[in-house]
Amino acid sequence: MEHLPTPRGPLTPDRPLADLTWLRVGGPADYLFLPADRDDLSAFLAALAPSIPVFPMGVGSNLIVRDGGIRAVVVRLGRGFNGISVEGNRVTAGAAALDAHVALKAAEAGVDLTFLRTIPGSIGGAVRMNAGCYGHYVADVLEHVTVVLRDGTVATIAAADLRLRYRQSDLPEGAVIVAATFAAPLGDPEALAARMKDQIAKRDASQPTKERSAGSTFRNPVGHSSTGRADDTHELKAWKVIDDAGMRGARVGGAQMSVMHSNFLINAGGATAADLENLGEDVRKRVFQNSGITLEWEIMRVGEPAAK
Repeated sequence: MEHLPTPRGPLTPDRPLADLTWLRVGGPADYLFLPADRDDLSAFLAALAPSIPVFPMGVGSNLIVRDGGIRAVVVRLGRGFNGISVEGNRVTAGAAALDAHVALKAAEAGVDLTFLRTIPGSIGGAVRMNAGCYGHYVADVLEHVTVVLRDGTVATIAAADLRLRYRQSDLPEGAVIVAATFAAPLGDPEALAARMKDQIAKRDASQPTKERSAGSTFRNPVGHSSTGRADDTHELKAWKVIDDAGMRGARVGGAQMSVMHSNFLINAGGATAADLENLGEDVRKRVFQNSGITLEWEIMRVGEPAAK
């Protein structure tokens, strides 16, 4: 790769990414850049040759990095980007702030962002993927984001212009979210704290939170009901069609569909990214053969496979 500008924050060539993802898999990034602050990020992107791709990465909670790694400068925001402030019913959070921390800090101030409490990951990723839980989504409360565009310009983008939809958004290519502002309903701090405690207990009882996973693997099938009758609105769950296809506990190498919750793909020990992706594809194939339903990945898969 051609000569890169020299930033103030660490810039590491050929940096393996496995230890930065929850699934603990993945090859190296051409470069990993940890900007010192917004100005450092802005100056670096402005000076970086436009031909060099940029991939913003959060805490890697919803990500499979393939074994061949990522041909790009991977930008990972750290301490300079995790501030949280509350004014009235508005909460502004740095992109590196953890979703759970934002929910807790907002609740202390009587602002209801409780749905973020059990979503693994950071605010930048939550906005990018329009994260949601318990029927609430980022799209319901997001006002605007601050981004550093690929040319180094700092811009504010209104939520409407991101066209947030299920696990997707229209963010300009190479743009890095640095902060997000939410406007949320007010609530009683004690009631909000109690609700979050209840959410955590429910999650821990039904999901393999102690395992290496990346959250739900596939989205729940849309437009499918349990009996097929027109008046049946019961939404079919991904775990149910995976179970029906006999894939609970299925394995490929070190990858496994969790026995506790069959829509959780886990690294049971020594899995490669290929093991995880291949198992996911096996599940999709078996579910389609069994029920005619095509499951859609909810985990983002990026990078290149290992060289043969």
